[in-house]
Amino acid sequence: MNRFDLNFKDKVCFVTGAASGIGRATALAFARSKARLVCIDQNEKLGLETVSMIKDLGSDVEFFKTDISLKTEVNQSIHRTLEKFGRIDIAFNNAGIEGTPASTLDCSEENWDRVLGVNLKGTWLCMKKQIEVMLKQGGGAIVNCSSIAGLVGFQNSPAYVSSKHGMIGLTKTAALEYAKSNIRINAVCPGVIQTAMIDRFVKGNEALLTQLSQGEPMGRLGEPDEIASAVLWLCSDGASFVTGQALAVDGGWVAQ
Repeated sequence: MNRFDLNFKDKVCFVTGAASGIGRATALAFARSKARLVCIDQNEKLGLETVSMIKDLGSDVEFFKTDISLKTEVNQSIHRTLEKFGRIDIAFNNAGIEGTPASTLDCSEENWDRVLGVNLKGTWLCMKKQIEVMLKQGGGAIVNCSSIAGLVGFQNSPAYVSSKHGMIGLTKTAALEYAKSNIRINAVCPGVIQTAMIDRFVKGNEALLTQLSQGEPMGRLGEPDEIASAVLWLCSDGASFVTGQALAVDGGWVAQ
């Protein structure tokens, strides 16, 4: 493809957290760009819905139910991906959970371990196998889904904020380690995006939803497709000299 072409024909793309929200939107965007997809999620029902949508777009796709916090399940999904497609050209490590809101004092050890286990350890486990594959095949592109919570602090979310900050550190470290191996590794940092996670946070409180929208310099929430567009660009030849970056896609939120 030319430098500004987002045609990913014959590329194999591995997307975690593909059952809904940003993960689903990004998987569909890759499918529309002719990529072959592997969709990973714990929610099999919604994951298979994503697969059906991708098949309707004419792309080859597989779904593997996976808890990314478990090494054995991650390794098995990578193995099955290689059995099916033989390679992994692109990885979008998007799977994550917000955990239970609580102050640093009140955050439970169980909540801390689960959030860090999925968001940070899970991303690390996926990256280890993805990088191993990409080194053997001569290159690839990885994007990790951090958050504006990886760039600034938020009260009552110590585990989530720590996990997202950690993902940026992990991204930068790995990017430096494999920069000469034709593997580019970046992070995308979404702002407040209209997803099920925000629905759970708002819990039907329209006043709170309005407050969130008004807190954005653009005066609205972001859409999953807007994050997907940034991920596709980071994985394209148009970003061929971009690695180790944490790209805020947040309507200007962290610029305030």
